[in-house]
Amino acid sequence: MAALLQTLSGNPLQTPIGQKIEQATEPSLPSEDWASFMEICDMINDTDEGPKDAARAIKRRLQQNAGKNHVAVMYTLTLLETCVKNCGKRFHTLVTSKDFVQDLVKLIGPKNDPPPVLQEKVLNLIQTWSLAFRGQPECSGVVQVYIELMAKKVEFPVTDLDSTAPIHTPQRSVPPYQRKQPYFNIKSFSTN
Repeated sequence: MAALLQTLSGNPLQTPIGQKIEQATEPSLPSEDWASFMEICDMINDTDEGPKDAARAIKRRLQQNAGKNHVAVMYTLTLLETCVKNCGKRFHTLVTSKDFVQDLVKLIGPKNDPPPVLQEKVLNLIQTWSLAFRGQPECSGVVQVYIELMAKKVEFPVTDLDSTAPIHTPQRSVPPYQRKQPYFNIKSFSTN
């Protein structure tokens, strides 16, 4: 029981995935660390605790940098977006919960004095996810927050949703490699 309480209340940045998230969103990096982002996605997809640990670590990383380090927040938001696009339903359910999305909204509150690019990023994520996950009851929190923000007359950035990468990547309909038969018969080119 004590181990469970420690896991639930411990610092999520001390887990293996949390440490990787902290390293990948370090503000001193010259740009996004895409290799680490993809490694984090693999960790989320390949372990039972991955989705929960990652969601908690991302949330903590955002909270600890809100209003202090906008670069770290932007890197973390880009990581979050990458994980949503590359991870499965267990992760989606956690990061589209109403509590998680409301924490995203807090990032752009006046208390944190966010730059316009950060505000736009958060609103874009909420809008995109609300459209992608509508009709999925386990992901309805993001839709509820989006509707609440719309009712408060929050202006969302104009987004070309047709040009964005899909969140729901369709399964392959053809195996990854399938040898095709040649269009011609090599024997017909003999020089007899």
